[in-house]
Amino acid sequence: MELTEVTKFRRAVLTGIAKFTWSDSLPEHVYDILYNTVTEDTPRVRCCVHKERAVLKNRIDMALGLETGINIVEASKKALAEPLDKTLPVIDVLPEACDQCPIDKFLVTDACRHCVAHKCINKCPRKAISIYQNRAYIDKTKCVECGMCKKACPYGAIIEISRPCERACVLGAITAGADRKAKIDFNKCVQCGACRSACPFGAIDERSAIVQVIKDIKAGKQVYALLAPSFVGQLGIKVTPAQIVAALLKAGFTAVKEVAVGADLTAAHEAHELAEKVPSEQKYLTSSCCPSFVNMIKKHVPAAAAKISQTVSPMVACGRYVKENNPAAVTVFIGPCIAKKAEAYANDDAIDYAMTFEEMACFLEGAGIDAAALEVDEFSSEASLYGISFPVSCGVKTAVANVLGEQGKNLKTHYASGLERCLTEVKQLEEGKLDCEYFEGMACDRGCMDGPGSMADYNIVNMLLKKYAAASPQKNVSDDNEAAKVLGKINLDVK
Repeated sequence: MELTEVTKFRRAVLTGIAKFTWSDSLPEHVYDILYNTVTEDTPRVRCCVHKERAVLKNRIDMALGLETGINIVEASKKALAEPLDKTLPVIDVLPEACDQCPIDKFLVTDACRHCVAHKCINKCPRKAISIYQNRAYIDKTKCVECGMCKKACPYGAIIEISRPCERACVLGAITAGADRKAKIDFNKCVQCGACRSACPFGAIDERSAIVQVIKDIKAGKQVYALLAPSFVGQLGIKVTPAQIVAALLKAGFTAVKEVAVGADLTAAHEAHELAEKVPSEQKYLTSSCCPSFVNMIKKHVPAAAAKISQTVSPMVACGRYVKENNPAAVTVFIGPCIAKKAEAYANDDAIDYAMTFEEMACFLEGAGIDAAALEVDEFSSEASLYGISFPVSCGVKTAVANVLGEQGKNLKTHYASGLERCLTEVKQLEEGKLDCEYFEGMACDRGCMDGPGSMADYNIVNMLLKKYAAASPQKNVSDDNEAAKVLGKINLDVK
């Protein structure tokens, strides 16, 4: 994740909230977060200190898991006293932060030569272009934004402008409202977080459950951390997996479980589902690991919805496994994905809370724990090489093929990452234009390791994860590992 001023503000808020929640002084000190983060002496990123603090109040409300616009003292009291409100969307617009970006889609630049041919004028179906002061001028009251002028200009002098958030959302879930502020259509949104990463004003953010997690730990509940496979390297290239696990245990988690064990469970169950359904019942099956990919199909390619695997994701599988062994467990998924928060809401029988790696880092910093300074023994994974490798490109379909053995060698598979490519190719698949029996889709451009909640560089995590997977004693999903022992004993079907 790129370290921008927006990122610094978000982390300062999360760390401050964690620190004061740990010390039982959040309502008394929540304004310290505001006034210590933005002072008269800090560099301005907005017009004035008052505007910056207004935006920061929105961000604090979101980090507390609440609606924006609530007094932050009252919001902190509410977050401490009430359960997490799972009716609110995970991703939302900060009203004070949105810059109301200009929405004129086509713009004539200084490259306009006032040429004789006037191709832009001739091609405009609404006669919206004229010549004014020796250059083309677009009358916005007539323009229907068809783009013909841009295509016609031989100099490329007419450019197309779109809001960064709109451009990032390939599903068309973000538009400008009547007040020119960004508006999210949750009937189209799949909570992937691309808009949050794209907005240069930090006007889109995610809600957090960091207060509730700390509150449950301090209450003495049996809270389990479920670590996504790409946790390696998230706190620094020199911080080992064993140190990350030790840091979470020191912070008060009862135990730390690897979601890679859930990935082994998912791979085994999904492979059997694939063998049963394809081709006897349906032409193909898609993966179900990525919640944004699954929701993209349901909302934007509904004809293909019946082809989605009915096997739960590794996160849910791991949560059900933990709760089967300990019904009193409070499960907290920790990974690179924002959409997992919405998936957790929908699967509260298995997952109580979901946090990103970024929130994990702030959670530990707020507790005063430095993972790099901990002296620990080596850590050995309970998952297979294939389960650990789920976030690697083609990791899911490779694991499924591994379970199928000889049958898997002839399996026609396809992999797509990035929602734009996923959307296009699922449509092609449904129309019979793509020869495939098993389709693995990941919403983020380079798969799970490229998620918006990641702390570390993709290339570093990719390298460390492959090394970590290779060191696993279990080389196959079907080896006598933790997952193999419980497979068949827990329900892995989507509810």
